[in-house]
Amino acid sequence: METRNKRVLIGNDHGAVDLKVRLVKHLEERGYAVENCGVDREDSVDYPDIAQQVCGRLLEASRQGQPRHGQPQQDQETEPFEFAILCCGTGIGISIAANKIRGIRCALPQNIFAATMAREHNDANVIAFGGRIAYGEPVEEMLDAFMDARHQGGRHQTRVCKITALED
Repeated sequence: METRNKRVLIGNDHGAVDLKVRLVKHLEERGYAVENCGVDREDSVDYPDIAQQVCGRLLEASRQGQPRHGQPQQDQETEPFEFAILCCGTGIGISIAANKIRGIRCALPQNIFAATMAREHNDANVIAFGGRIAYGEPVEEMLDAFMDARHQGGRHQTRVCKITALED
């Protein structure tokens, strides 16, 4: 899969520092430019603040990165992010916080299949993981499945539109 000029955001609280480091390394090995909005120490921080910062940045860059008629292709620094990753101790709190933000569809998959479906059926733009969770499948493989999947549209888009309507 082509990853040139692909950007991703990542944010974490104190409960997922090690997981964030692993995921950043994995993303960079796959050629992604990673913007780290998380913490690098285990001093307590509030995961709703991290979710708000990352999701706000994702939505802002998405709005600014929309091509306008007659404008040249944007450089990597102004291109929108492909998606965002959020991590806390369980992934639960940070995903709940993210899903309170209009325009965010954050998935908390527990396996590769769910990570794939989050993108294909639900058009998730954020994925969450727990740094203190013992997953049955490697988190990196779940992330790969999410990154490689594409929204299928059709009946799934109808459902995504109904989810979006719940924000009103």
